[in-house]
Amino acid sequence: MEDNDRVNSAPLTPRPASMAPTPPIAQTPSIIVSAPPSQFHSPSLSRSPLLTPGGTVIRKTPRFRTPRFITPLGSPIRKALKLTKLDPQDAWLPITESRNGNAYYAAYHTLCSGIGIQALVLPVAFTVLGWTWGVICLTLAFIWQLYTLYLMVQLHESYEDGIRYSRYMQLASATFGEKLSKFLALFPIMYLSGGTCVALIVVGGSTSKMFYQTLCGATCTSKPLTTVEWYLVFTCAAVLLSQLPNMNSIAGVSLIGAITAVGYCTMIWVVSVAKGRLPNVSYNPVRAGTEIARIFDVLNALGIISFAFRGHNLILEIQATMPSDEKHPSSVPMWRGVKGAYTIVALCLFPIAIGGYWAYGHMIPANGGMLTALYTFHSQDVARSVLGLVSFFVIINAVSSFQIYGMPMFDHMESNYTERFKKPCPWWLRSIMRAMFGYGCFFIAVAIPFLASVADIVSFWGM
Repeated sequence: MEDNDRVNSAPLTPRPASMAPTPPIAQTPSIIVSAPPSQFHSPSLSRSPLLTPGGTVIRKTPRFRTPRFITPLGSPIRKALKLTKLDPQDAWLPITESRNGNAYYAAYHTLCSGIGIQALVLPVAFTVLGWTWGVICLTLAFIWQLYTLYLMVQLHESYEDGIRYSRYMQLASATFGEKLSKFLALFPIMYLSGGTCVALIVVGGSTSKMFYQTLCGATCTSKPLTTVEWYLVFTCAAVLLSQLPNMNSIAGVSLIGAITAVGYCTMIWVVSVAKGRLPNVSYNPVRAGTEIARIFDVLNALGIISFAFRGHNLILEIQATMPSDEKHPSSVPMWRGVKGAYTIVALCLFPIAIGGYWAYGHMIPANGGMLTALYTFHSQDVARSVLGLVSFFVIINAVSSFQIYGMPMFDHMESNYTERFKKPCPWWLRSIMRAMFGYGCFFIAVAIPFLASVADIVSFWGM
């Protein structure tokens, strides 16, 4: 017994600092938790000092081992340990300024951005592809659109590090790297947003002129505006409406745009089918004289079909307006909204393509498609009120679509200001930047008159 007391009371042999003993596994001073966080954050967040570069959380633990049943995955203790701090820049930008969106808002935005005047040109593609290949290509394009949209919705947030990719450019940076993504993704994003706004000015201005002529009639004595002046009128209306601050604030605008798009698509194909087929209609595919011309005609037809399915570059931005955590991820209401929107899109695109080709066949105008055919072949036997209502719906839809397609450009311009000055963009500067963007699109629409002719083939490349 005395020998044991001496051993226990003997002093420990001192060790140098470099030879510090390694603590046992049960007494490790810290553990690394890599489970998905309870709140998803954007990649532009400033991490707290308790976060490692890989996005893992490091927390101190007591010397004793904690039973696992006391700290389950969703326990309040773990949620209290999520010490990430939001970067205020996300709250300053129009896409992520408001995060109270829901499945209905997602459906409004998706439907407004996914259907438009480009759907009226679908029968033109059928004149080259014919009945069989036209229906097959349209069906495959619709399935491909839904599949790629599903992938985009799932890629919006990462369950491993809790990052939300609220913008298409952020997802491209995470995939290809910051330098390569600017080369591969920046130009297509800017083109799809800005170029679509330019095309909407062309469509909205031209339809405004047509709307005025329909209301005025043949006996009108007032001097009409020129096409460029109608472009300017449309641009002024679009710039005025673009002063709404963020994506969620234009949900009502997107709803109106979606209703008008469904309205004029349905009215046009119903009137065309009700009036019956034109005399001497042929459904034989149109063949060009040379092999090169035939190849380009097929590519243009495929471009028309792809142009009818648009909106990929806005899915991440639309989903960014929703709240998200590990129990209620934003992908669930977003996908519900996308499914509802594209059910309506299918009910518009397939009847207008099949019904329009049945009614007009090879005689459908290449420029304007169903809208031009309605005025060309039925202006005398259709009420002027119906023609005017169709044109009015097209104008309202173009103004509404301008807002949602311009939002990524507004967000990009304001992000440059907030990154440099570390404060939100003042309202007067925001108004100036959005007005400059709108009138810049007007200048391009006037300066490049052949833009509408190449829109289909370039959109096929962009898809």
